[in-house]
Amino acid sequence: MDTNQKVLIVEDEDPIRLTLRDYLKRKGYNVLVASDGVGAIKQLLDNDIILMISDYRMDVLGGEYWIKFLEKYCQNLKIIITSGFLKPEFEIPFEVVYKPYDYEDLEKRISQIIKG
Repeated sequence: MDTNQKVLIVEDEDPIRLTLRDYLKRKGYNVLVASDGVGAIKQLLDNDIILMISDYRMDVLGGEYWIKFLEKYCQNLKIIITSGFLKPEFEIPFEVVYKPYDYEDLEKRISQIIKG
């Protein structure tokens, strides 16, 4: 993976965000983190993000408005939405991975998406 290209994890639960960050770093990814949508926007503006893994439900800029923002302003970004809240019948325009998820399975999917 190009070291200038980064994976962004957007997750408001510290244990999930930090554990996933450490796991992906051990797998060779260049990883950035944000705890909410506002922090994610800052990372997106400041870095070359190749893929974003974002929680759906966050206190600050999460949920439906976060999805609307991503759909409107991040059309060229590869995005995975994670959630313990969403149900399969909810229409989300991005791939959804339901919590709890296995880090190894998620990393395999990340690798597939990045490699195209």
